[in-house]
Amino acid sequence: MSVDLLNWKILECLQQNARQSNAEIGRNVGISSPAVSERIRKMEDLGIITGYKTMVSPFEVGYQLNAIITIRAFMGKLKPFLQIVKSYDEVLNCYRITGNENIVMEVVLKNQKHLEQFIDKLISYGETKTQIVLSNVIENAPINKIR
Repeated sequence: MSVDLLNWKILECLQQNARQSNAEIGRNVGISSPAVSERIRKMEDLGIITGYKTMVSPFEVGYQLNAIITIRAFMGKLKPFLQIVKSYDEVLNCYRITGNENIVMEVVLKNQKHLEQFIDKLISYGETKTQIVLSNVIENAPINKIR
């Protein structure tokens, strides 16, 4: 199954609101509800659609700081870090990258003290650099921007 123009339209609808009904998506893209359901099922089976999630505002649930932290891992510390980072609740995203740093993470923290405590957990794995996020310019950009 290829991701044809109709599939891209369905994906765009789902990315805007994954809770809308297949009938509503069908009206938006010009096909029947059963046809939408079948296309979505096929895209799920093929791994094109990998899941659905609820977006929660960290700010509204008490996390006042959003930060980007990079780590330049010490010799022999990268693999242990890659295992332990999965247990850190503060980490929203973690990427292994090229360049001087090995890791870049997006984290949410309650306050400055929480940031300090979190960095203290990281410094045994490598040198850290922290930037505080002021605002989000592009939020959850839909993947169809790259088609």
